[in-house]
Amino acid sequence: MGKLRLNGIIDRIRTLRDERDAVILAHYYVDGLVQDAADYVGDSYYLSRVAMESPHKVIVFAGVRFMAESAKILSPEKTVIMPDTSAGCPMAHMISEKDIMEVRNRHDDLSVVCYINSTAKIKALSDVCVTSSNAVKVISRISSRYILFVPDKNLGSYVAGFFPDKSFILIDGFCPTHNLITADAVRDLLSDHPEAKVLSHPECPREVLEISDYIGSTSGIIYEAAGSKNDTFIICTEEGVKHQLKKDNPSKTFLFPKSTPICPDMKKITLENLEDSMKNMRDPIEIDEELRQRALIPLLKMHEMAG
Repeated sequence: MGKLRLNGIIDRIRTLRDERDAVILAHYYVDGLVQDAADYVGDSYYLSRVAMESPHKVIVFAGVRFMAESAKILSPEKTVIMPDTSAGCPMAHMISEKDIMEVRNRHDDLSVVCYINSTAKIKALSDVCVTSSNAVKVISRISSRYILFVPDKNLGSYVAGFFPDKSFILIDGFCPTHNLITADAVRDLLSDHPEAKVLSHPECPREVLEISDYIGSTSGIIYEAAGSKNDTFIICTEEGVKHQLKKDNPSKTFLFPKSTPICPDMKKITLENLEDSMKNMRDPIEIDEELRQRALIPLLKMHEMAG
């Protein structure tokens, strides 16, 4: 995109933002141009807080559907729109209401811990939501012996390692993008760059986490790279985070395993459909009020327990 055209579309987006009394939120995994046009860029937990506390009437969520749904659940009085409503999270649909109810029927001393990457219906059946950045802290405040962690088995398995006194029940859910990252691909990079530090998201498979120097949320990875004296890093998460990493650390090198981890749904968000969604205010997120009330409880509990 040429510089004049780029400046023109960003100017129009900002004019529409002001006219609509809107705030634009972008996840680290969307295209870097979209990140630059946003008012706030962050991971799921940070953006959920911004959405909840924003004084603006309209929330424009440059991310995937569960993020926009969560914003609507937390702020029903606000209009929530997405640049592309087909942008979803495959992992969010790898757990069913039936799966949860079957486990609840088998265990009395059970808490259902729901990764925020989930549908409103799954949140509504859960006791508390978590993100990758606060899961350990939240679960440390749960007294139940059994934890049904849904839907991400990789994150659930990682978190379970902090709680040997609890019994974790996992289902076969995963992020297709992170799950494709392999330990062999990381080792291939390390053979050429033995000085590199491996920074990984806990949605990656266990064998990748076992050879990582740091494991944390997307924002955690960004902070770790910025605070490290190291100059070279192997980044095991979606490649959109490279935009922020290079902005914060222009002299450092960031490598991604082959094939480069790309979320096709996050990449559906463009400057063009961001502008169009704000211009036409199309397809606002709507959630049945009874469902919203039930899904609100675990989201509020997450914010309370995470501090």
